[in-house]
Amino acid sequence: MDTQQISVPSHAPSRVPVSAASPSGVVHINSRHTSRFTVVGNHLAQHRELSLLAIGLGLHIQSLPSGAKIGIKVLAERFPDSEARIAAALRELEAHGYLRRSRERLPDGRVVTRTCSYNQLGPGPRTPPARAPRPRPEPSPDRPLPLPATCGAAEPAESHTPVSQPLPPPRSDGAPAPHPAPVPPPIAPMQLPVPHAPGAEVHRTAAALLAGLRRDDPQLILSERDVDRLAPAVAAWLEREVAPETVRRALTADLPVSLKHPAKFLGHRLVALLPSPLPLAPPRTPVCRVTPFQTCDGCERAFRSPRPGRCRDCRSDDDHPLTV
Repeated sequence: MDTQQISVPSHAPSRVPVSAASPSGVVHINSRHTSRFTVVGNHLAQHRELSLLAIGLGLHIQSLPSGAKIGIKVLAERFPDSEARIAAALRELEAHGYLRRSRERLPDGRVVTRTCSYNQLGPGPRTPPARAPRPRPEPSPDRPLPLPATCGAAEPAESHTPVSQPLPPPRSDGAPAPHPAPVPPPIAPMQLPVPHAPGAEVHRTAAALLAGLRRDDPQLILSERDVDRLAPAVAAWLEREVAPETVRRALTADLPVSLKHPAKFLGHRLVALLPSPLPLAPPRTPVCRVTPFQTCDGCERAFRSPRPGRCRDCRSDDDHPLTV
């Protein structure tokens, strides 16, 4: 009876060791990497001014091999984030010195964007890469190739909607922050033509013409708001002595197969195909009518009269009066 009976087995030891100094928080379970790994500095992984998307994008770019494409559209296809968010994250990395993007013109005239990624920030400014990189030597077992800063392959310059960029904050190491690239001014929208002398009857004719375009093509369905907005432009056509049937043919000819925005399409045609006003007609010269000469049936003298007959001296009272 001196042997202790154990009715409940002891719990299995936990696989995650808990430090006595920090009972809460993250616990690192590290394994040594021997292949397919990237060394990233904590100055990027724990950056206090970059967003989480910019940090993750910077880590992803540094893990890519040299020559990989890192354009906005390529990254948007790879990750679920939108092109606008990826573009903003790239601007953050560029503002803090982790990326440098420069546009170059190739000998064939195409403009491409070359991107360089830096895994270590230096105190001085970085020089842009050469236009024609030297050919890389073949790797050998006894002499591995060095790992330079990752430069993306030359990609066609991407066109996206310009966004106002705030000034980047000063860097923590005291170096001057790079200024963002200047944003081009937005393109002004095309102004619809308006008639010089608007009238209610012309406006009703223009509105009826626009509302009836869907009879020619079901894609040209316009709302009442679009009809009211485009009616002055059609009235400007009618004011320039263009027949309504001619306006209808100009708006419905050669339509695209899939028309997503009929109002914008018609507005573009009303502006781009606006005919020039007709020149002023020259003034008409008055026609001078001359009464012809007639030969008198009585005395055979010549007199002016619109039709043959007798002159005033040979005319009797029974004859009809003639206009001389």
